[in-house]
Amino acid sequence: MSTTTESNLLKSGTRPETLAMRQFASHFRPCIDLHNGQVKQIVGGTLDDRDPNALKTNFVSNHSASHYAELYRKHGLHGAHVIKLGPGNDEAAASALQTWPNGLQVGGGISLDNAQLWLDRGAKQVIVTSWLFVDSKFTEDRLRALSSAIGRDRLVVDLSCRRRGDQWIVAMDKWTKLTDLHVNKDTLDRLSAYCSEFLIHAADVEGLCQGIDADLVRCLGAWCTIPVTYAGGARSIADLQLVHDLSGGKVDLTFGSALDIFGGSGVALDECIAWNQAHPRD
Repeated sequence: MSTTTESNLLKSGTRPETLAMRQFASHFRPCIDLHNGQVKQIVGGTLDDRDPNALKTNFVSNHSASHYAELYRKHGLHGAHVIKLGPGNDEAAASALQTWPNGLQVGGGISLDNAQLWLDRGAKQVIVTSWLFVDSKFTEDRLRALSSAIGRDRLVVDLSCRRRGDQWIVAMDKWTKLTDLHVNKDTLDRLSAYCSEFLIHAADVEGLCQGIDADLVRCLGAWCTIPVTYAGGARSIADLQLVHDLSGGKVDLTFGSALDIFGGSGVALDECIAWNQAHPRD
């Protein structure tokens, strides 16, 4: 990203010293990623149905999805996303929703045909991604129809993306295919009319624990007018502070492979709980 572009973003965004006045606070948002019915942490973009050998897995849990749902419920960690990565995950996802009814979001294969079913099963919100695209082209009519059917407040749009130069392009089908939709202010403004939140994984750094895409976080803080959760590359509690500072407290953060409950050593769940408690929302 050019110095001029970054300077303009900082001018239009919120600087760290204004956080107290604005009363924004970035929070930790947990996740439950499901693959073949198990809770796993997978390196972004390596889950490809065309090449099963390409899969790189950082962690496979001995615990069920419902175990994590109960853990999040116990500690009041709202807004967790349960992501079904391919077939064979419906039972595990449903068990998590039953453990914490109206406390979790669910995504993976969501469409107009099944969105209400998952809400009826206990999801607070459903997350939609690939269904919004036909031949990798964004179809706003589909988003409009889904939002109308279930209500804007029950819908989260996943705009997980890959970086190409100084732009970010939405990726679908487990982040293996680029689409014609760019993550920018115009896109976020337009789509926010249909949904209540955005979920955005930086697929290029997801699962690597090598640091966040700071430029993307800064842009999301400047661009977004509705809640947004960023995921990808976070490796320590310092990254939560960094996201807080870069976004003016307007972007939440998900830890995956670095988190101790997923076999990581970079950050402890207790640290994330303590952060949220120390930074209450207004």
